[in-house]
Amino acid sequence: MNTIEGASLAPQATIGILGAGRVGTAIARLALAAGYRVKLATSKPAEENSLIIEIVTPGAEAVSASEAAAADLVIVAIPLHKFKDLDSHALSGKIVVDAMNYWSATDGEIPDFVNTALTSSEVVAAFLSASHVLKSFNHIGYHEMEPDALPAATGERRALAIAGDNCAAKTVLRRFIERIGFDAVDAGGLEAGRLFEPGSEIFNGRFNATELNELLHTVRIPT
Repeated sequence: MNTIEGASLAPQATIGILGAGRVGTAIARLALAAGYRVKLATSKPAEENSLIIEIVTPGAEAVSASEAAAADLVIVAIPLHKFKDLDSHALSGKIVVDAMNYWSATDGEIPDFVNTALTSSEVVAAFLSASHVLKSFNHIGYHEMEPDALPAATGERRALAIAGDNCAAKTVLRRFIERIGFDAVDAGGLEAGRLFEPGSEIFNGRFNATELNELLHTVRIPT
């Protein structure tokens, strides 16, 4: 198991979120409710985001992208076509969670994701080659996150899949997911992210951990 900066993810750890849209802010509110410190950033200067972030995610800090990238765990929730705007140097060595989806039907064809055998997260990981890229949060709707989050003592919680190539990084993300209200299921390596991409049986479905684990072993890969 590799040593990863922030691998312990203490209860008061900092969560950096790149992207203050509906997905990013929903995750931010869950993280705040769980006791984490949250830093939100967009492509705009922090001062331009401060008021809206204060309203939409009270308690979160509006920061620069570089400051969000310095957090213990970084979640990327920007439009996928902007992934090359990410600062690969600032994210070097960091655990980076790809919560994005490739929607060719709505976003049009993005050359990086066309005519490749790689999953969208593998393309992102190739760009962030010095980061520990994981895939999760992409197969739950932003409007479902807060209503579906439940305490750990609750039976039959909704489960979220994690795909990634670094076991230590996946352990960190699993603990975060479980603390904010969901069970976490290890789908395997980053290439397994295709099992819960748009078009799959898992995408946007509600499953508990047992059901999700079974589907990850039987699901048809979308074509």
